[in-house]
Parts: sequence; C-alpha cells; structure tokens
Amino acid sequence: MPPRESADAAAEDAALDGTPASPARVVTTGAGAAARDTAGDMPHEASDIAGRYGRTPERRRRDRTILIGAAVAFAAVLVSWVVWAGLDGSTPHVQATDLGHELTDDRSVEVTWRLSVPSGNATACIVQALNEDFTVVGWKVVEIPASDRPLRTFTETVRTAQPANTGLISQCWLD
Repeated sequence: MPPRESADAAAEDAALDGTPASPARVVTTGAGAAARDTAGDMPHEASDIAGRYGRTPERRRRDRTILIGAAVAFAAVLVSWVVWAGLDGSTPHVQATDLGHELTDDRSVEVTWRLSVPSGNATACIVQALNEDFTVVGWKVVEIPASDRPLRTFTETVRTAQPANTGLISQCWLD
C-alpha cells in the first residue's frame, strides 16, 4: 500500500501545478496521526475527544449564557443595594460625642456628652464606666425624651462595681 500524502504536501503540489487544492480529506502518514481537512478544520479525533469531554459549541454557548445571566443578576443586586443603602436618606441619624468625665469617688463617675439628633425624636444612650484594663465596670441606659432642639448636652452619673478610670458613651439609638 503506497503512503498517502499529508495535507501540507497536497497543498504544495496544488500550488506548484496552479490548480486549486480539493476540499477532500487527506490523511497524514504515520502511526496515530489525525485525519485533517484541507480547509484547516480541527482534526476529527480531536473534535471527537472535545465532544467526549463536553467542549462542544453548544456547551460554550450555554456557559456564555450562564455567565451573562450571572453578571446581570449581580448588577441588579448591586444597583438595588446602592439604592436601598445609599440613596435612602429618610432615616434620621444620631451622633453622640464624649465631652469628658469626672471620677466622683471609687464607686461612680460622671460622664458628659453632646447628643445630635433631629428634632422630635426620642433617643436612648448607653453610658459606660471602664477601669484601667478597659473592662466595663459600670453602665447605664439613659432614655432621652424628644425635643425641638437638635443639639443637646447631658451629664449622667454611672455607679461602678470597681474603681473606674474613665467614662464614655458606648452607643445611642432612636427610640
């Protein structure tokens, strides 16, 4: 049986003769060589292997569709969050600033703070006393009634279980 020409050899011969190469399939010589199309398509064995392992054009289209769908879903969630968290300014904000403290004795501390809250909103604040290890040794929840003044200053005495080093506002919220 005579050896068959490779696709490249057939194309060279056709170019030398001045005749167009035929689109017929040409098989390369040698053991395990793949059959190729003269038009330059993928080897048949390679396309069979790709199909066997799920690398088909349909699979690529499906994967691309899933990826685009996930990107659109992520964008929708991101935009919704920005609108909900960033642009919704209807919630009034509470801000408390520590102004100082005074250790009255071994069992109490006076804490002074400034509260900024929109007019007409009742609030509550936690006032804490801390020792030298920054352990809470006393705390108190102070309820503050609504007022028409947005900025107010308060002083509150907190009783402690041990001697305190400092006193401060832990947090405040709207009631």
